Amino acid sequence: MSTARRVPLALIVPTLLILLVALGYPIGWQLVTSFQHYGMLQQFGQPPEWVGLDNYVALFTDSYLWIVIARSIAFCLVCAVSTVAIGGGMALLMRAVSTPVRLILQIALLVAWAMPVVTSMTVWIWIVDWRRGVLNWLLTRLGGDFQGHNWLVEPLSFFAVAAVIVIWMSVPFVALSIYAGLTQVSPEVLEAAEIDGANGWQRVRHIILPLIAPVVSIVLLLQLIWDLRVFTQIKLLQDAGGFANETNLLGTYIYQLGTGAGDFGAAAAVSVIMLGLTVAMSWYYVRSLMKEES
Repeated sequence: MSTARRVPLALIVPTLLILLVALGYPIGWQLVTSFQHYGMLQQFGQPPEWVGLDNYVALFTDSYLWIVIARSIAFCLVCAVSTVAIGGGMALLMRAVSTPVRLILQIALLVAWAMPVVTSMTVWIWIVDWRRGVLNWLLTRLGGDFQGHNWLVEPLSFFAVAAVIVIWMSVPFVALSIYAGLTQVSPEVLEAAEIDGANGWQRVRHIILPLIAPVVSIVLLLQLIWDLRVFTQIKLLQDAGGFANETNLLGTYIYQLGTGAGDFGAAAAVSVIMLGLTVAMSWYYVRSLMKEES
């Protein structure tokens, strides 16, 4: 092998080793633990008992797991598609407005994106609080009867609140990423289309979207992965008044099995299932990106 080919490989090897240690070990530990009975005693040194596929059999024969999986996929799809749609609209808006207005929008998006999750969740929980929340106060002032209404008790309103929060936290990244892609669209091409009689929607559909499709595909893929793994927002809303069994997603269900019930073997098995779902949901987009690169 020539020196010109050895140098790139030598530069890549340290990165691959870091990734193998940082990602490979946790995934390997989860795979092994998912085939074991690993409870609280194992946390204090007792050897785990090998149980084979028992954890998976117990989970797959439990209807609650399928409810959580369906709920997680539905929540993930709604949040990911809504985030990309709203973020794309914000990106188009930033392209259309003047420079000062665009800078204000970008700063506001960056501030919302940079805010720590727990800090922003403290504000959101105060907004929807059933005793002194701003949302109930505002709706009551507008003529509704929302005094003392608890938005976190009913699963539907719980997930509506959770979806708003997750989308609000994710839109800045999507909007700024798509806007970066929009800056690469030639103004001359859009001007030529406008001269030919194309209206705004036609220019977006037939010119802008095909040109920025790789960027949209990447951010949609990332959103699918992130929204399927959402945990902090759901857990904090549950602690604020939601019922865990009726509002669990995969992330909080893993927490409930592991930290809550002390069944780390079952929790590891659900983690492996969650990893499989993530790969399955993102496989189409990964193949599309690979085809575009080739």
